Amino acid sequence: MRIQSHKIEEIVIAEVISEACVINGVEDAIDLLGNLYYQGFDKIVIHEKNITPDFFDLKSGVAGDILQKFSTYRVRLAIVGNFAKYTSKSLNDFIFESNKARHICFVPTCSEALKILSVQ
Repeated sequence: MRIQSHKIEEIVIAEVISEACVINGVEDAIDLLGNLYYQGFDKIVIHEKNITPDFFDLKSGVAGDILQKFSTYRVRLAIVGNFAKYTSKSLNDFIFESNKARHICFVPTCSEALKILSVQ
């Protein structure tokens, strides 16, 4: 895993880059969040492939547990991926509502993630 730093004006955003799954559960999310926050990042981009598939099954509770940590520590998160493949109405509603609030966003491209996170 490596961290790509993106600076847009005075805002610095961390992009997690890895071929492997980085977040398999809440503890992994807390570790990542803590490490990046300690490095001065309060906005993070992570790719869908780097999060356990259980995250996208809302019945598992993994998404709620993980995203609660980001909300508690006031770290904005953008998850980049192709979310059209998910047919769950509850997941699609969750993504829609999250994108409206803009603290946790689900977007198709990294450039869109950076654009959203670069706005205060």
